[in-house]
Amino acid sequence: MTDFRPAYETLILRRERARLHVTLNRPEVKNALNPTLLGELREVIGLLRERSDIKAVVLRGAGGTFCAGADLRNMEKSFNDPPKPGEKDPIAASNREYGTFLEALGSLPQVVVAAVEGYAIAGGFGLVCVSDIAIVTEDCGFAMSETAIGIVPAQIAPFVAARIGVPQTRHLALTAARFKGAEAVRIGIGHHLVKDTAALDAKLEEVLKQIDRCAPLANALTKQVIMRVGTQPLPQVLDFAADCFAQARRGPEAAEGLRAFAEKRPPRWATE
Repeated sequence: MTDFRPAYETLILRRERARLHVTLNRPEVKNALNPTLLGELREVIGLLRERSDIKAVVLRGAGGTFCAGADLRNMEKSFNDPPKPGEKDPIAASNREYGTFLEALGSLPQVVVAAVEGYAIAGGFGLVCVSDIAIVTEDCGFAMSETAIGIVPAQIAPFVAARIGVPQTRHLALTAARFKGAEAVRIGIGHHLVKDTAALDAKLEEVLKQIDRCAPLANALTKQVIMRVGTQPLPQVLDFAADCFAQARRGPEAAEGLRAFAEKRPPRWATE
């Protein structure tokens, strides 16, 4: 089993039993996404796919801000040369990589919890929309701000639409509207609204304890079933779900869970 690096340039990792806390660590630029940060996040995501010992991943930003989107200074300096005839525009290829990254983050077998405060803008907004659970503070600022600076929210828009629906996404993307935590929860971007950082920490621990009660493989398979809804024909989804049920039922988690229920005790995974 490959372990994580002891230190990263733009991330802080903290292991807590079966939880991994991943903190974006560029507070001087409100944790804006640059190639180094995205590269390190991709590496961590790749390792997490093989880590059945980790049940939950907490995504957060250092310095009281979740993520203010892409580092525009880096964007301004990149790709000044036009594409060569017959070749794909390198801007398009680079942009597409972020969609691949969001897809990988959203499909992790672990439960991804976003702890959101400060700002979640543009690419940072996309991070929230691929999380399984989002806890947001009342004063956190949200926006799909891309169109206000003349670019397209190309890679986040499909994930936002999957989260809150096409009509709401059209409104947010075509106005670059800014809004706070209560509105984010109302339209389905966030799940829990809290007053401040202290309340965020308390709610995060409450949610993580709820996740502790669930079996890791059962959660991973359940997530796969849910994510197929709306993207595959219903009979195909139900067939896949039945196979997942059989896989879980024949596995050690179901045996332990049923035994624990009969013995009126918590299953092992809830106490590890």
